[in-house]
Amino acid sequence: MLMSVDTDLIRVLADPLRFQIVTLLAKETLCTTHLVEETGAKQTNLSNHLRVLREAGIVDTEPCGRYTYYKLRPDVIARLADQFAELAESARKAADNKRACP
Repeated sequence: MLMSVDTDLIRVLADPLRFQIVTLLAKETLCTTHLVEETGAKQTNLSNHLRVLREAGIVDTEPCGRYTYYKLRPDVIARLADQFAELAESARKAADNKRACP
């Protein structure tokens, strides 16, 4: 049975800036200052996107003095990747199935 793909998570990741943040965090844990430098986004805009990513469970925070570091939760990304892999496998198996028209 095909599991459903997490469409809420896809919507969160569909935003170009949020996807850029996730891509950066896949390489290293960064604070807001680093993310502002890397993305060129305004700090308030970036903070809003980070909040969305936190609420979706995609990133975790790590306080460090007056800074907050953000790190990607690989388990969430892996779960989404597994869902897409299962969808692709289903499509491969269904490629030769064709329902007859009435």
